[in-house]
Amino acid sequence: MSGTVADALVRRLRTWGVPRVFGYAGDGIDPILAALHRAGGDPEFVPVRHEEMAAFMATGHAKYTGRVGVCLATQGPGAIHLLNGLYDAKLDRRPVVAVVGQVVSTALGTGYLQEVDLHSLFKDVCGQYLQTVSSPEQLPVLLDNAMRTSISERVPTCLIVPHDVQRADAVEELPHTHGVVASSAVVARPRVLPREEDLHRAAEVLNAGRKVALLVGRGAAGAEREVARVVEALGAGVTASLVGKPVIPEDAPWHTGVMGHLGTTASAELMAGCDTLLVVGSNDPWTEFYPEPGQARAVQIDIEARVVGSKYPVEVALVGDATETLRALLPLLAHNPDRSWEQEVFTSVARWRRIADERAHAPADPLNPERVVHELSRHLPLDVRVAVDVGSATYWFARHLALPAGAPAHTSSYLASMGCALPYGLAAKLDAPDRPVVALVGDGAMQMNGLLELITVADRWRGWADPRFVVLVLHNRDLNEVTWEQREMEGDPRFPTSQRVPDFPYAAYAELLGLRGIRVDSPDEVGKAWHEAFHADRPVVVEAIVDPAVPLLAPHLPEEKVDKIHQGLDQEPEGDAEREHLRRQRADEGHGR
Repeated sequence: MSGTVADALVRRLRTWGVPRVFGYAGDGIDPILAALHRAGGDPEFVPVRHEEMAAFMATGHAKYTGRVGVCLATQGPGAIHLLNGLYDAKLDRRPVVAVVGQVVSTALGTGYLQEVDLHSLFKDVCGQYLQTVSSPEQLPVLLDNAMRTSISERVPTCLIVPHDVQRADAVEELPHTHGVVASSAVVARPRVLPREEDLHRAAEVLNAGRKVALLVGRGAAGAEREVARVVEALGAGVTASLVGKPVIPEDAPWHTGVMGHLGTTASAELMAGCDTLLVVGSNDPWTEFYPEPGQARAVQIDIEARVVGSKYPVEVALVGDATETLRALLPLLAHNPDRSWEQEVFTSVARWRRIADERAHAPADPLNPERVVHELSRHLPLDVRVAVDVGSATYWFARHLALPAGAPAHTSSYLASMGCALPYGLAAKLDAPDRPVVALVGDGAMQMNGLLELITVADRWRGWADPRFVVLVLHNRDLNEVTWEQREMEGDPRFPTSQRVPDFPYAAYAELLGLRGIRVDSPDEVGKAWHEAFHADRPVVVEAIVDPAVPLLAPHLPEEKVDKIHQGLDQEPEGDAEREHLRRQRADEGHGR
């Protein structure tokens, strides 16, 4: 049973319950690959087209399952390629373990082929646990520590295993002697609750409020009923961070939708009008969209003490699990008999929903991207998993996609890295092959790496119990979010050389791979395209030819930002369509221009 250190590593991963390892082959990890082969698919090795995708898939696995994701790469270039996906895990606080090969120990420090100082390379992204296995006796405890640290701290960790150590004989029984540390593959979480006096202080603040708003993040997952009871008691309104969007269904009359630059008018109005703010499991970085400091008294609930008060001045901090903390807080909340604020919220939400529908049906050339995502809501299967890339797709997801209750949706939130949706979607599909997946991608992100992992989709889909893997590509030949940022933030015109995305036949490429491709360039075709996509017998790429002139703007944009946009558009030879869309959006929010 002992075999090599590589065999022992694979067995230890199995003991930890790791179902699959995402990676790319290389000579620096050949012994580990051989051990995975001998293991007969437990854990499964999932080959990707690029190591960056392996790290993104491991992060996606962690996001959709809540369990640790594992990625594998060789030394040198393979290790370097992991960094972006690992930083995604670090910034979004997800457990990922990277296992990385290294040149043989005797060659370290000699300038050997592909020799890179891996400790220096990974010391920031995997700073909480980064170790090199230098002897067979170390393997169990170092891998256990990497797993435990990753799971308990929700961070990426890294284990470096030199090639010669991988090939060495494993130690079946560790000697009970000085300098040898035994370990076990276990981890546990504590029950975390605030102090009783802090709960009473928080209740005093919330009971004194007359216009209470809740900002709900992903840390509130599982607390949907408790949030609804708080809303009912206080007559409050609720907004969500982008990553908190899946936590609570948005069909309630008190739910204003997503907050922030890509949020809704109702959320902006909620934040602008409240006198009390309860933040539940959110550390949203869009601080300019919070209430102005001094406007609202604030209470924050979070299991991580380090984030409480880090984005907004907080009067009472409640450090604890969101669900249990809200349950402890609820008996202390008084019923607010004044429902005038509640009615304001209801009116604002109804107005936003009307605006969203009108925007989705506004004319565009040839197709309005808001219409495409808005229409998708009617076709989503109840058990869908959604992956969202970074760019314009994120805006339309935030504003227009109505997720079924309990449907998970993930994006690269704090790192905001393009190219996350396809590897996320694959990780979701491999975890649950019987559930449909939808990926929303811009053409820039699709060309960055989505086309690569579409090859993986084409290679694997026949083994899935449910073949539905639907990829929406918003084809506008433009890095659209940055184009609008150039105008809004800098007052600069669009720089075509930097912003143009080369034309590419995404639907035809899908057909070339043996998938289904559907090209849509008319509003009348959108509903039919979604119907066909979800009834196809194989994965589908829906290529929507959409208008880049549709603005990506914050709700109730300040006049100085509007002036910047006009300054940029005035320098563009053709900006009439953008001006008309801007005028229309400002008008439906009640502004003059």
